[in-house]
Amino acid sequence: MELFDNDAEEIAYYKRKFDELRTRMELILENFRPVFNGEIYLSGEDVCKLLHISKRTLQQYRDDSILPYIQIGGKIIYKESDILTLLEQNYIAKS
Repeated sequence: MELFDNDAEEIAYYKRKFDELRTRMELILENFRPVFNGEIYLSGEDVCKLLHISKRTLQQYRDDSILPYIQIGGKIIYKESDILTLLEQNYIAKS
């Protein structure tokens, strides 16, 4: 028994499956954060989104040594644990 009656159905089936796979891969790549020695590193864009700040404010945090960073060539990255530590140190509990 044939799985498909004609080539058009088979092509449509594989096209749908390919589109589903592409959508899943895009979602994974969008949310993927590489881990190195158990540490997650974030880009400047990720940090801006996380802290709800502008790129200029992030630059000022670097200039004022508020936020530690790593520069490799022209690329600047931030340790996720450093961001969380900064937030915890500056947390003000509700009175």
